[in-house]
Order: sequence, then structure tokens, then C-alpha cells
Amino acid sequence: MHDKKFLVGLIGADIQMSKSPALHEMEGRRQGLDYRYELLDFAERGLPASALPDLLDEEEQRGFAGSNITHPCKQTVTAHLNRLSEDAKMLGAVNTVVFRNGERIGHNTDWYGFYENFQRGLPDVAKSHAVLLGAGGAGVAVAHAAIKLGFDRLSIFDQESKRAETLAQQLNDRFSWDCARATTNVGSALRSADGLIHATPTGMKSHPGLPIDAEWLLPRHWVADIVYMPLVTELLALAEGKGCRTLRGGGMTVYQAAAAFELFTGIAPDAERMSLHFTDLCRLSA
Repeated sequence: MHDKKFLVGLIGADIQMSKSPALHEMEGRRQGLDYRYELLDFAERGLPASALPDLLDEEEQRGFAGSNITHPCKQTVTAHLNRLSEDAKMLGAVNTVVFRNGERIGHNTDWYGFYENFQRGLPDVAKSHAVLLGAGGAGVAVAHAAIKLGFDRLSIFDQESKRAETLAQQLNDRFSWDCARATTNVGSALRSADGLIHATPTGMKSHPGLPIDAEWLLPRHWVADIVYMPLVTELLALAEGKGCRTLRGGGMTVYQAAAAFELFTGIAPDAERMSLHFTDLCRLSA
């Protein structure tokens, strides 16, 4: 018999626009659960990101089943958990924490979210070489998914070049071949690339703008964005205007949410239904 009552959360900065509460709560209702999803927002509470341990303590004390974790805590959260799933251990980044039997267990459903979204949205694009922007918590997960999707080579750029170098080295070690390298010149890397994967906060409402120079993008490129608020970022609008094939970030959000829902409740959600609901939510807030 399933426990019918679940309280879960999301810890991050500037998350008031998140679609996760509505997405999770509606699926919970449809599964016949009393399911509540709460935002614990550093910005809203006037707290620094270093208050993360306090928010985890609060969730645990209040009987949360678990919590999603987002920017800027996906990597720092690992220090405050008892153990990590295989995926989270491998990636060094966590986006889902489950509280169970006095333990905090970290999982990573981001890589699966990107993998599923790409499989469905850009199933037949060329994958010999892609440029990845961003080597933070999301970038780490997306890079893993890209190699799993069969990309031959990734060129990784991060404003902290050390992060890009570390991620490239980790991928080469994990997959035992030379599949990734750090780059400091995105324009040059894009000249030989099939497509661009964007995994930085640029383009979010709180970080508007383009992550690259507009002229670097050519009609032959495909572009996958992980930002989903707004649903069509400046990068995607630019790409669509040039005739590029594009992948919106919303799908990654849906599939990682579906995987997190199952971790919190032990019940497999209907991912297709969640996807339709997500599209409606985005329409309403556009």
C-alpha cells in the first residue's frame, strides 16, 4: 500500500517562476495522492547559497519525502548527503534528494531528462561533433547524456576554463576514449560542429541575453537549450530565425521531473501526460 501523503520541495535561487510545483502536484492528484510541492528559494528568503544545510535540515524536520535541487546547489549539495546513487556519484552533481529512514540519498535525473528529450526531439541529427556551453551541475549531466546518445566528440566551454577541462577529463576517463576536450574558442569550435548544446543560465528571465555571438550560428547547426523559462529563449529564437533545427528545454524538465516523482513516491508517473500539462503551463504563463 502506498503512503498517500507526500510533501516535497525545490531548493534553489530565483525559482518563483518554476513550473515544478504545478507539474508535480497535478500528477500527484491524478495518481490519487495528497501531494504538496514547496519552493525553498534563497532569493525569496534573503539567504545566501551557503544556507543550503539549513534548508535541508528544515525539510527533514518537517517530514519532506525529498527535494529537488537546482542552481546554484547541484554540486555543493553532495557534501550534505549520506550517500549518492551511481549516477550522482559518477556525475558529482545532484538534482534530487530522497529522505528515507534517517538518510539523505542524492540522485541525478537531469542526465536522463536531457537524454529522453533529445531522443524524442532530435532523433536523427548528425552527432559527430557538438559544442557544449557550460560545465556546471547541469552541464555535467548533459555531457554524460550526450556521450550516451552516441556523440563522437564534445567541445566544452565554460567561463571558468578549469571546469571545462575537468569535465572533459572526467568524460574521457569514464568512457575510456578521447570523446571530449575543453575549448576556449566557441566560434572556432562551432565551425566544425554539427550542433550546439546550451547548459548555462543565460537566457533565463533573470539572466537575459545570448550565450554566443549571433553570427557563429549557421542554418546547418542544430541547437538544444536546457533553459525553459522562457520556453523560447533568445538563443532558440535566433536559431529558429536562421532555419536551424531546435530542441527546447521544457522536455528535459518534464522527464527529469517524472524520474524525480517516482523516486519521491515509488509510483511511476505518466510522463506523456506530464508533458502535455507542462505545455499548457507554459502557454498560460507566456
